Amino acid sequence: MFRRTFWFTTGVAAGVWATTKVNRKLKQLTPESLAKTAGNKAIEAGHRIKDRAVGFALDVRDNMAVREAELGDALGINENPELPAPRRHAIENRNNPKYVEGSTYPTYSYNRNEDH
Repeated sequence: MFRRTFWFTTGVAAGVWATTKVNRKLKQLTPESLAKTAGNKAIEAGHRIKDRAVGFALDVRDNMAVREAELGDALGINENPELPAPRRHAIENRNNPKYVEGSTYPTYSYNRNEDH
């Protein structure tokens, strides 16, 4: 009698375990659940990509600053950080109506049909 009760209880427990396992798997395979899972994985992948891109951008910025300092030392720019005076055009036509007095550079109209 004890053997029958043991095997009956074991069978019931196995049936309950199998039923719950199958029901969980069926719930995971519904369209809503699949869409939610895919969305969550896409968000996680986006976060991973963003973190790597930010790290890459910071590395590029750091290396760029180092390289600029190296080039500045090689060219002697870092010794005198002042900028040179602005250039003037070699030919200034003060009679030109487009020339603005006091301006370093001549100003031009952007109307492409003006001279035609």
